[in-house]
Amino acid sequence: MPALCLLNFIIVIFCKISGYNNALCNKKVIKQKPALYFCNMKRWILATLAFGIILAACNGNSAEDIHKHDVYYMAMPKGVVDLYKAVKENPDSINFRLQLAFALDSIGMPAVALKQMDTLVTKDTSNYKLWLNRGAIAEDAKDTVAAMESYARALHIYESPDGLLDLANLYAETKNPRALLICSRVTSMALGKEYDAHSAFIAGIYYARTGKRNEALQKFDECIAGNYTYMEAYIEKGMVYFDNRQYADALKVFNFAATINNLYADAYYYQARCYEMMNNKDSAIIRFKQSLGLDKNLQEAHNGLKRLGAE
Repeated sequence: MPALCLLNFIIVIFCKISGYNNALCNKKVIKQKPALYFCNMKRWILATLAFGIILAACNGNSAEDIHKHDVYYMAMPKGVVDLYKAVKENPDSINFRLQLAFALDSIGMPAVALKQMDTLVTKDTSNYKLWLNRGAIAEDAKDTVAAMESYARALHIYESPDGLLDLANLYAETKNPRALLICSRVTSMALGKEYDAHSAFIAGIYYARTGKRNEALQKFDECIAGNYTYMEAYIEKGMVYFDNRQYADALKVFNFAATINNLYADAYYYQARCYEMMNNKDSAIIRFKQSLGLDKNLQEAHNGLKRLGAE
């Protein structure tokens, strides 16, 4: 078990230190969680911190004992340190432990945050919101099985539309046709355009991931018709064309997305990718730089400039 923990640690920290961002590889989904990017020095500090916390966990120590390791403790943001103290002093406090889990997740340590959620749901197995939050943190930790289990447990307690959509989104990304059943269920609730748009988007994701392009395009158009500012739907629609090497058609979609929200960095990034694939180097460079002007942490745009010899 310690060896497995150490292996997980190495993989997680490598991704954090190298600035790897899988968002563009997996494309966008309905839930937009904030991503924190750090300078190289802070990445190494967090790497050291994570090492101490994970080793403590591997050795069977509780999260409350971690503060005893001063070198790691001092490296943590003050807000997280205060929450660890609060949890130690009030071990049965749901509020403090939940805040600690959120804080750990926000600094790029979802696997450690998930352990806090495990403690919470063990103590209160019938709390719908705890299971829902555990699912969200498990997603951040790339633990799809734990996320699905958590959402399913939450829905067993209370069948909320948000919980249904969370589970449907995971099913869609894993090519599970149950996603369509859940989307139909949410649509049948007649909750309004917002939920209808979410349901259509997730159904589109399922069709896109399973290679059913026409159905995917239809669902993304349905989503946009319900909410024309649903930017992720434009990106996914464009990617259907892009993945089919219809770069001119994809470019039209990404260009239109930029007219809907001219501050949306991904629209310019994907325009650049289209130009790159169409061997229009100058336009690609301009769009990569434009996307970085809106999101300086968009590593994929930096990589694109390097491929084109512009950085």
